[in-house]
Amino acid sequence: MPDPFPQETVDYLVIGHLSHDLTPQGPRLGGTAAYAALTARALGLRVGIVTAWAGEIGLDILDGIQVWNIPADHSTTFENVYTPQGRLQYLHRRAPDLLPEHIPPAWREAAIVHLGPIAQEAKQLSSLAFDSSLLGLTPQGWFRNWDPSGRVSPCAWPEAAEVLPRADAVVISVEDVGGDEEEIESMALASRILAVTEGPCGARLYWHGDLRRFRAPKMEEVDATGAGDIFAAAFFCRLRVTRDPWEAARFATRLASFSVARPGLLGIPSQSEIQNSLVEVF
Repeated sequence: MPDPFPQETVDYLVIGHLSHDLTPQGPRLGGTAAYAALTARALGLRVGIVTAWAGEIGLDILDGIQVWNIPADHSTTFENVYTPQGRLQYLHRRAPDLLPEHIPPAWREAAIVHLGPIAQEAKQLSSLAFDSSLLGLTPQGWFRNWDPSGRVSPCAWPEAAEVLPRADAVVISVEDVGGDEEEIESMALASRILAVTEGPCGARLYWHGDLRRFRAPKMEEVDATGAGDIFAAAFFCRLRVTRDPWEAARFATRLASFSVARPGLLGIPSQSEIQNSLVEVF
């Protein structure tokens, strides 16, 4: 592990594996940590990532973002295989787990702490107290399991009832829970704020026993990868500023919708898209 720990805090700390994604166009960087960090940077925040990364591809696109890297022999590596029956996802390799001792002490004071697991990592971090931070959670990686061949499938998250109340806000997608509406309702009851993304249909938000839906502008979809992570980062950032979950959901839905028109990390919001999304459109 690099030494010493960073001494200056960051505004937005995202914790989770960066992913080495194998695509027909070649390998590319992915993972919640990458999409969320770049979105927070675009929103003007000082950003830090705690991850485990072996360096299969460069991280130049993360220029200006502090990366605290846990040494790894290989990075978490995903591959999506498309068949007539639908998409199959494979986990070829998994980086080391992320533990409480891996978090730079100064970064625990970040205004926003985002736990963004993608492959069952960082579960021990859910019990840490980030008393001065808005704690955001995107637990998709805790809903994933894989067989000996690496094929990924949905699984239960046994710790949900214990962990959800600790977070200030939680973002999931309907795909994370296999469209299980009973599971979503259960999570909504356990969470202070729960946002559920629904692809081109937009998002819904549960707060104080109320439910509201937010429609996404229609876009020509090129690649929806990372849209949910962009939504989450935008939602957490806007929530921190406004303390208004409804406004945060409106902003995040609109901003994330732009991302699907470009592939991969090219979908990170531009300044014009951010300004456009800050303005309510009737």
